[in-house]
Amino acid sequence: MAAKSHKRVPTLNPKAILARVCEGKSIATYRRKQVIFAQGDPADAVFYVQKGRVKLTVVSKQGKEAIVALLGTDDFFGEGCLAGQLQRMSTATANEDTTVLRVRKKAMIRLLHTDPRFSELFTAHLLFRNIRFEEDLVDQLFNSSEKRLARVLLLLAHFGKDGKREPVIAKISQETLAGMIGATRSRVSHFMNKFRKLGFIDYNGGMRVHSSLLNVVLYD
Repeated sequence: MAAKSHKRVPTLNPKAILARVCEGKSIATYRRKQVIFAQGDPADAVFYVQKGRVKLTVVSKQGKEAIVALLGTDDFFGEGCLAGQLQRMSTATANEDTTVLRVRKKAMIRLLHTDPRFSELFTAHLLFRNIRFEEDLVDQLFNSSEKRLARVLLLLAHFGKDGKREPVIAKISQETLAGMIGATRSRVSHFMNKFRKLGFIDYNGGMRVHSSLLNVVLYD
């Protein structure tokens, strides 16, 4: 079952709107693999990625870790606190050198109530994320690991965004990709080599994803 591709919905600049928040915000820079918040920490703020990438992971009681999202510039995370979440359900880790804006829960609620434009943008963000989660679930339930990897690469490359093809960040590891699709690293390595040999991806100045990779997602 093929998952549809979606463009980024917000057209306003959230960074400019958030800059007007006078109280209850702070900016921090994290190095690669540095934890922003941990599973079980108090949920008292919303975060906005100004630069870099953030990985969200969940660890079961048995110690098994799963990657639930890989976020980039202009993405929000930690919004569960706005719905009454008291503790973080996941761990947020910088996947590379990353700068994030932290907005305390009260300040975020005040902004949503007083700025209709930002409220509309944030609602669009939540709807977009909800659609992504639904597609991820369908992907895990019905598609092979090869198709899941192809879809993740297309999403990470923002394929189809404004009709452009963008390179995937070269530093993303096969271990991270394996965690995102629920497969082993060796399987990811096998499929990546296969995609390269078939001309679906190349590594000329950073990994690039070609439109032909859509064939893996659309057809058996």
